[in-house]
This record gives sequence, structure tokens and C-alpha cells, in this order.
Amino acid sequence: MAWTKYQLFLAAMMLITGSINTLSAKWADMFSAPGCYGSPNHAFSHPFVQAVGMFLGELSCLVVFHILLCHDRRKPEPTMDPGQSFNPLLFLPPALCDMLGTSIMYVALNMTSASSFQMLRGAVIIFTGLLSVAFLGRRLQPSQWIGILVTIIGLVVVGLADFLSGHGDDSRKLSEVITGDLLIIMAQIIVAVQMVLEEKFVYKHNVHPLKAVGTEGFFGFVILTLLLIPMFYIHVGSFADNPRQVLEDALDAFCQIGHKPLILLALLGNTVSIAFFNFAGISVTKEISATTRMVLDSLRTVVIWVMSLLLGWEVFHGLQILGFIILLVGTALYNGLHKPLMAKLPCCPGEQRAEEGEAPERERLLGAGKAANES
Repeated sequence: MAWTKYQLFLAAMMLITGSINTLSAKWADMFSAPGCYGSPNHAFSHPFVQAVGMFLGELSCLVVFHILLCHDRRKPEPTMDPGQSFNPLLFLPPALCDMLGTSIMYVALNMTSASSFQMLRGAVIIFTGLLSVAFLGRRLQPSQWIGILVTIIGLVVVGLADFLSGHGDDSRKLSEVITGDLLIIMAQIIVAVQMVLEEKFVYKHNVHPLKAVGTEGFFGFVILTLLLIPMFYIHVGSFADNPRQVLEDALDAFCQIGHKPLILLALLGNTVSIAFFNFAGISVTKEISATTRMVLDSLRTVVIWVMSLLLGWEVFHGLQILGFIILLVGTALYNGLHKPLMAKLPCCPGEQRAEEGEAPERERLLGAGKAANES
């Protein structure tokens, strides 16, 4: 069935805003400006401030939810299901995972390229699959285990591409690139824990997706904003790129923004795009399918990679293409995107039907996470 204009609009919004989200975060990292205390020109390296902005974008989904709900209730026959009432503290554990995982990924984005950052986030299916078996009692199909294995191979290829390109890049130490890649993969373990927690404790309560994202954003925004205070005094030495060498210097970030207002534009791009990305992703799942949402999420990796090349942020490396294709195949196998092709073959119809029985659950598990988005 052909897509309607509204469905095409939602798909385009998800693809564009999802790409802007990563590109704007990387753009902010590439600025240099003087800071506070008379410090000289230095790179804008404030991952926790960026994470606060991302959670502000998620929090805005809660505002959108209530606006849509109020608009719907004015209709003669309301159609929007607000979901059942729930204890907001249910969202605290996944919100803490979201906060930790997002912060680690923003630290890693300072160290590696935007395209590798996006590709390596595909590792989440490995840990989500393993944790769903261990804690949700889910039985993975053979195609899913193969998908996990293929994804591991793809991660190795992408890591190798970064290793080889790091040798020829004088502006970025090879050790930083490797550390950044490892941090991204580590963050996917935390994201997978978040997804399993949401599946086990949250989504059985029939919570509206926008309300779920907004509630997690509220907890993340409040907690991380408060944590910026002790971070201002925690010295971490050369690990930090700010002049005072503390875990996060929010005042220095604001001073740099004052000296170079374009940084604020990049941060606003990250905040606004994550809000629209979450709204578009939830709407795509509702209006089209969770599978389409996963495909669009994979396509934005291509957009990010192409834009990074056009902007001169990266150098072309053939191994990245190979790694991305392998990761795409692994994701497709894990999420059952091969089934339409298998259905046309006159073999194993019984196994095909068995796998289809678990597809909606798997789509809900992986489709319920952000972008960012999952930040």
C-alpha cells in the first residue's frame, strides 16, 4: 500500500531531524572560543552540558503530549488515548540509564567521527538481545543469533576503519579514537539495560509514548542539571579538555557561547531536533510500522556519513562502507527484515510463522528506545 502524504512527511521528519541531532552535536564539538577566567581559545568540550540540552528536548515531548491531549479533548468525540495513570518513579531507573548512557556517548563523540558514532550505536542489538534472554525470558530465533554475530563482525570492521584512519590524522590521537569507539560500545550496554527495564516494568502500564519520553527527559534534565554543580569541583586531570580540568565546567561553556554565539545555534539544533525526532519516531511506529522506524534509523547513518564527507569533517574510507553494510545486514537479520524475502521462497514455512509470532514483541522492545537518541 502506498504511503500517504502525511506518512511521507513523518518519515522525512524522522530522517532529517535524526541526522541533524548527531550532526549538530558534532558541530558544537568542533568550535573553539575563549572561556572564562581569561582562558585562551580552546575547544568546546562540554558533553554533560550537551546532554542537559538533549534531555530538555525530551522534556518538551511532555509539553507536546499535554498540548495534543488538550486539543483532542476539545473535539466532540476525543480519539486520543492518554494511557492509564502511573507512578512517575517507574521511569527513574531507565532515566538514570538514559542519563549515564547519553553522557558517555557525548564524551565519545568528542573523540571519534560522527559517522562512526552513529554506526557503532548498532551494537545495542547485541546487548539488548542477550539481556532480553537473561532477564525477560525471551527466546531468540536462529536468524537473530546470526544477526548478532554479523553485527559483531561489522563493529570490528568499523573499528578497524577508525584505527587505520587515525594513523593518518594528525589532529586526533589514535588512542582517543579507540577510546571513543570503546566508550560508544560501553554506552550501548547501558542503553540495552534501559530498554529491558522499560520493557519489564514500564510498558505493561499502557503509558503514552510521548509521555514516557517526556517523563524520562524530566528526570534526566533535573538530575543532570543538579550534578553539574559537583562536577564543577571534581578534578579529573588531562581527561578533561576544559582549562580548569574538571569533570564539567558549565560556566566555561556559557562563556564560550557568549564569545561565539554559533555554538548556541548548534546546541539548540540538538535540543529541538531530538524533540521532533522522538515525536516523528513515535508517529512513524503508530502510522506505518516499527520496522519502518528501524529502517529510517539505519538510513540516517548514511545521511550523517555523507554530510560529514561533504562538510570536510571526515576523510573517505572504504572500510566504513563495508562495516556499515555488514551492520545493516546484522540489524536486518535481528529485526526480521529478511522475512518478506523468505516468504517468497518455498521452504521452511513453519519456521517462518514461528518467527513472525515474536516479531511484534521484538519490534516493541527495540522501537521503544530513543535516538538518542537515543542520544
